[in-house]
Amino acid sequence: MLFTSVALPQQPVTLNMLITAPDAQPWQQGLIKDFETENPNIRINLVEGPNATNLLEDLYTSSFILGESPYDLVNMDVIWTSKFAAAGWLLPLDDRISQQELTAFSPKDVEGGRYQNKLYRIPMRSDVGMLYYREDLLKEAGLQPPETFEDLMRISQVLQKQKKVNWGYVWQGRQYEGLVAMFAEVLKGFGGFWVNPDTLQVGLDKPETLQAIDFLRSTISQGVSPPGVTTYQEEDTRRLFQSGQVAFLRSWPYAWPLAQAKGSPIQGKIAIKPMVHAPGKTGAACLGGWGIGIAKSSKHPEEAWKAIEYFTSEEAQRRFILSAGYVPSRRNLFTNPEIVAQYPHYPQLLEVVDNAVLRSPIAQYAQTSDILQRYLSAALSGRISPESAMQAAADETRRLLGSGRG
Repeated sequence: MLFTSVALPQQPVTLNMLITAPDAQPWQQGLIKDFETENPNIRINLVEGPNATNLLEDLYTSSFILGESPYDLVNMDVIWTSKFAAAGWLLPLDDRISQQELTAFSPKDVEGGRYQNKLYRIPMRSDVGMLYYREDLLKEAGLQPPETFEDLMRISQVLQKQKKVNWGYVWQGRQYEGLVAMFAEVLKGFGGFWVNPDTLQVGLDKPETLQAIDFLRSTISQGVSPPGVTTYQEEDTRRLFQSGQVAFLRSWPYAWPLAQAKGSPIQGKIAIKPMVHAPGKTGAACLGGWGIGIAKSSKHPEEAWKAIEYFTSEEAQRRFILSAGYVPSRRNLFTNPEIVAQYPHYPQLLEVVDNAVLRSPIAQYAQTSDILQRYLSAALSGRISPESAMQAAADETRRLLGSGRG
């Protein structure tokens, strides 16, 4: 009898990744299809999670805490990196990518993937807060775009007096993570800080923090911002701005294609710039964005790295941006002719990205954010005086971090 050995076909490796439901479609249509065509031995299984990023974080967290997490690739909001890394849920990636390769990405996006000088996340797409303004109205009135907080107030009041707009400026004031992102920019614009990640020093009871709160309160008391702004989230502010009733909007890049869409009352009438600041200080853009890491519990780290290399490559990102309209994490794509033809504001957006500020990358980020949200909301809506609110917030944050005064 003759025995012939038959090579069994190799079963493809399946990598699981949890993602928000609206993001799943653009990933599946382009990135994943293209990757699987080039890598027939690797399959990507996208698990669609809830739209709210905090709920997605909860799902990842509970799966890691319970052990036996099914996820190989970890798609992370920038503010999760420190928590996930500190908990030991991620593989360090430093030995897989050179410093030279990292210089192709926006420096703040790379920084957002580090915890205690180790790299755990490769940036996939960036996101930054910025100032949108009605370029047409400023030109008609012979006004230059604002550079300082005072300029913003003055121009708003001029346009309101001329009955060009109902409101000067809208921002996110509701008690949620968006409030902290917005406040991080104003705080940095006054030269202040929240928590120093290296020393754990807390800056919430410093004069600059109170100046930042005074500015936001003055937008309401002087009628530049609507009284209800302390209940607004991103979409409330975008809709109001897009209706043509507002001169200035603090928001994220996603608002641009919506405001410029056919039928939008402000199509072709807007521009963007970095956030305003106090005289002698610099403006700041709160860094958002997403990146990918590898779960420590993954049985397929090599295949997972292959997927990360592909998803964050220049060519894959270029196609992804053109089809889905996201903000690149690779610097040269902001000025890529094909991308600029579709998104002419991207070179300006790079200027904003370069002014990015990170929300404190510390392991207890979620708890520190919760403290700031509660007291800041109370101060802005007048329930507690700013001084009392920030003293309490600073004390509670210091107790949490085990840091002394100052």
